[in-house]
Amino acid sequence: MSHPRRRSLFSLDRQISRRHLLRTGAGIGLAIPASSMIAACESSNAEEDPDTLTTGDVNLTGSGATFPDPIYQLWIDEFRSVRSDVSINYQSVGSGQGKRDFINNVTDFGSSDAYLTDEEMERVPNALHIPTVIGAVAVTYNLEGYEDLQLTGETLAAIYLGDIISWDDPRIQEENPHVELPDQDIATIFRSDGAGTTWIFTDFLSKVSEDWSERVGTGTSVQWPVGFGGEKNAGVMASVQQTPGSIGYVELIYALVIGKPTIAIQNQTGNFVSPTLEAVQAAAAGYLDDLPDDLRVSITDPPDGEDSYPISGLTWMLLRREQEDRELVQALIDFIYWALTEGDEYAINLHFSPLPDEVREIAIGMLEQIEVDGETVFTRPEGA
Repeated sequence: MSHPRRRSLFSLDRQISRRHLLRTGAGIGLAIPASSMIAACESSNAEEDPDTLTTGDVNLTGSGATFPDPIYQLWIDEFRSVRSDVSINYQSVGSGQGKRDFINNVTDFGSSDAYLTDEEMERVPNALHIPTVIGAVAVTYNLEGYEDLQLTGETLAAIYLGDIISWDDPRIQEENPHVELPDQDIATIFRSDGAGTTWIFTDFLSKVSEDWSERVGTGTSVQWPVGFGGEKNAGVMASVQQTPGSIGYVELIYALVIGKPTIAIQNQTGNFVSPTLEAVQAAAAGYLDDLPDDLRVSITDPPDGEDSYPISGLTWMLLRREQEDRELVQALIDFIYWALTEGDEYAINLHFSPLPDEVREIAIGMLEQIEVDGETVFTRPEGA
């Protein structure tokens, strides 16, 4: 299959020494200068990094979410030591575009933080949702001298609805009695592209705020009442960094790289919880007893878990159950199986949560459903 190539923001992970992360266990390198991030954000029209060029005997292409892009690029690099004959070109164009590419058969696999809707599934009835990791959508802000802020979901929704316009609004101040907040306008920043990160964020707001649910709703793209947009996670993060008084939402690693604070969000137990690896795992645990067979599930605003972070989400790779090219799909399955079974260390170092065992088993079972000419392509190794 011949696939069109795209220009995109350089992946954040290319600003990070991957193997250094894994050797030191240092997680994400906070010493990375902010200018590196901004340079990456400003390179949206630059030529693609040569590292993404396909050079192997089997060339796979995928597109979609920016949310898991750091871990996908790291996995792709590391998988070369397992199968040097396989080259994978993953373009982080956003979940909305990734779903469209997958549905229109432009790519070998799609990627999205928002599962296919029932209407979309009608166009690709043999689609499989293979979850890969779980991450946090962090709410970050630029308010110099103020850290350790916390918000309820209702207040966060009111900010993005434009009902709260200043940081010293009584509702924000009441939720942060430990500081005296400034009389400074709030600039709300959102994703301008179709994004699974937006889907997770707006799904949470729709669950906790009736006003948000009625006036805006959930989606990869919505009609934002106020604010201005940034392209992809990196663009939102750059806008927050450059705009005093701003607030935005990004995948956690993007805030950590820049060193901007994140806001603790109130969960259903009443606790204010910051986005951490453990808090994301606690959120996922709240849904393990009620998983649908196709794994199309939202894990925002979990019903229990005192330590759960309520703006967490799965991210999926999208594959077709019926395939045509055995060599290509075997390479793709090899990559995904390796990532699911050997990729946890890499994910943790980039602040993604590995899948719970129950979810991983279902995901591997989905790989066993893939067929070429009616014959199964993959069977998990004996004893695995």
